[in-house]
Amino acid sequence: MTEVPHGSGLADDLAGRVSALMPRAKAELAALVAIPSVADPRQFPPEDCRRAAEWVAAAFTEAGLDDVRLAETPDGSHAVLGHRPPPPGAPTVLLYCHYDVQPPLDDSAWQSPPFELTERDGRWYGRGTADCKGNILMHLTALRALGDDIPVGLKLVAEGSEEQGTGGLEAYVSDHPDDLRADALLICDTGNAAVGTPTATTVLRGLANIVVTVSTLAGDLHSGMFGGPAPDALAALIRMLDSLRDAEGATRVDGLDGDGIWEGIGYDEQQFRADAAVLDGVELLGSGSVADRLWARPAVTVLGIDCPPVVGSAAAVPARARARVSLRVPPGMSSAAATDALTAHLKAAAPWGARVEVQREGSGSPFRAATTGPAYTALDHAMRDAYGKPVSFLGQGGSIPLCNVLSDTFPDAELILMGVEEPRCLIHAPNESVDPSEIERMALVEALFLHHYADLVGT
Repeated sequence: MTEVPHGSGLADDLAGRVSALMPRAKAELAALVAIPSVADPRQFPPEDCRRAAEWVAAAFTEAGLDDVRLAETPDGSHAVLGHRPPPPGAPTVLLYCHYDVQPPLDDSAWQSPPFELTERDGRWYGRGTADCKGNILMHLTALRALGDDIPVGLKLVAEGSEEQGTGGLEAYVSDHPDDLRADALLICDTGNAAVGTPTATTVLRGLANIVVTVSTLAGDLHSGMFGGPAPDALAALIRMLDSLRDAEGATRVDGLDGDGIWEGIGYDEQQFRADAAVLDGVELLGSGSVADRLWARPAVTVLGIDCPPVVGSAAAVPARARARVSLRVPPGMSSAAATDALTAHLKAAAPWGARVEVQREGSGSPFRAATTGPAYTALDHAMRDAYGKPVSFLGQGGSIPLCNVLSDTFPDAELILMGVEEPRCLIHAPNESVDPSEIERMALVEALFLHHYADLVGT
């Protein structure tokens, strides 16, 4: 491949190269989406994650990285690692992504098979098309557009258990920091505020997950013979979960501030209703601005309940019930303290002397990025070239625990959260999709960023 021209022709030349690569990006994304790489052996065989990891390793080897390999992490998952040495005096940039995906949830809710890329109304549908396999193709397309003219050193890490939150890569970083050490870290697992609006995420909420189990009887009892005085474990659990919200639906956990204020750019309420596909007549939860509720306040979600299903249920008083509860934690709040508060709240809310056990699952601290360094200047230049607009900053309700580990391990490095995901992608939900124009333009952003960043900090 010929060298990429510098100066005014850089953006135009790279834009043409990226555009020409988009048919290949679609075909390869389809191949990767077809691998159901859910990192939960209770639902999917681990061999599928291994196949996805090997696919990623082969693709980045072909794209010009050296020594691309699979490294087992402490949770048993495999991270894909690789590197490319920097030219003399040039900085090094880490490219992050993850190849594992959320389970499809209700297959019947999908309009097309979840593990088959399907084009519809200009978007590409399938589990992982956006989160995060679309970002893998963004990286690959950017590198292929640059060819041999990559003006910085590169390191790659593709995580294998991000969606499960089991901390494999976080633990690996602590033991092998040099594998990921870089001057700028591109954490490509977020995206733009909307299609066509170039955005970097500067705030992430943390995460505190627990499983709460309620027991009231030695075993289920016939509701006709014992119903009434016999304590119902499911009813007790429902009361406990209901206590986590006030009358407006706002999260209220004893000991946590539920009234934080967001100081960045806002999120229009009508746009949020459209992005979230809220049904007509259904109210949004809580008070304050949408941005306050999304990025500055704790938010509780009941992820699942174990109880008798409607079909096949018996006329019995349940002796035991349990729920998986997730609490999103805003910056300025400790995830450990939030877990403690959630646990104490639920135990205190248990009625009738019901026995309560709480099992702590994965947690992650909230994150706030520093945005005044040369990497953010380079990003702004790249986004202006690719989108014709300056970069915008916003928060995100999701959590990426790795960000805090990287920030603590590499305190002098700049960390940028960006990617192809935007609200219409419906990540983690049925009918996940990606707008291919976002893959195209964000691949261009990444390619331009590497040049601008080298120009700013190289010697």
